[in-house]
Parts: sequence; structure tokens; C-alpha cells
Amino acid sequence: MNTMFLLLQEAQDGAEAVEHAPNIFNLEIGVSFWTWVIFLALLWVLSRYAFPPILGYAAAREERIQKSLDEAKRVREDAAALLEQQRRELAEAKQEAQRVIAEGRQDAEKLRAELLERAREEQQELVAGARADIQRERERAVETVRRDAVDLALAAASKLVAERLDAERDRKLVEEFLSGAGSAPPRG
Repeated sequence: MNTMFLLLQEAQDGAEAVEHAPNIFNLEIGVSFWTWVIFLALLWVLSRYAFPPILGYAAAREERIQKSLDEAKRVREDAAALLEQQRRELAEAKQEAQRVIAEGRQDAEKLRAELLERAREEQQELVAGARADIQRERERAVETVRRDAVDLALAAASKLVAERLDAERDRKLVEEFLSGAGSAPPRG
């Protein structure tokens, strides 16, 4: 029983404590007045000492963010300009490469034509040299034939002189000798 009495006593004390506890929704003039005074004082202290650094920090942060955005925009524009410049340079490099290839082809064609011309000239020189060699050989052969003819003529003359025949007999003898020499192989 004692414990029951104690529990009831505690419940009664708790109910009285709840009735005398300050209620935030209970509008009492004294509490509301001081609440407003403390609020306004706190507002003045905050606006005097706390808000300027907070607002300054916020403004500085906003400025840093804006600078970062501006820098990003500038970097993006620079990147776009560099990309456009690289595209132009690539196009110029392609044109230069095509020009170099075309010049190389022209140079190769010129070299080919020069080599063909040089080969033709060398061929003509060889043909001219061969013709000159043939002409020299022909002249040598003619000279050999002349020498042989002279030798034959001298031999015929010496035979004529040795036999001392008459003119008509001399003439026949030379003609026979010359006709025989024409069919005989030349002496060398």
C-alpha cells in the first residue's frame, strides 16, 4: 500500500508541476515583452557584429563563384578559339600536304622526262658512235682495197715490164689480172 500511496503522490505532484510550467503559447504580457526585448537586442547585436562578416563572407563567396564562372566562360571561349585555330591549321596542313604531293609528282614527272631524254641522247650517241665506227671500218676496207689494187697494179705493171709485150697484149694481161684479182680474196 505504501508504494501505491507514493505513486499517487508522485502523480499528483507531477500534475501540479505541469499546471505551473511556463507555456510558450500562453500570452502573458511580461514574458512577451521580455521576449521581444531580448529578440530585438539579439537582432541589434547580430546586425551590428555578426551580419556584416557573414554578409561579407557571402558576398566574397558570391564574387569568387562569379569569378570562377567568368573564368570558366573565358576558358571555354579560349578553348573554342583554339579549337577553331587548330581546325584552320589542320586544313592548311592538308592543303600544304596536297601541294607538296603535287609538287613531288611534278618533280618526279620532270625527272622521268629528263631521264628519258638523257637515255635518248645516250642512245643517239651510241648509234652515232656505231655509225662512225662503221664508217671508219668502211674507210679502212676501202683503203685496204685500194692498197691491194695498187699492189695488184704494181704487180701487173711489173709483170708487163718483165714480159715486155706489145700494147695490146699488155692491155689484155692487165684486164685478166684485174678480173682475176677481183674474184680472188684480198691479201691482208
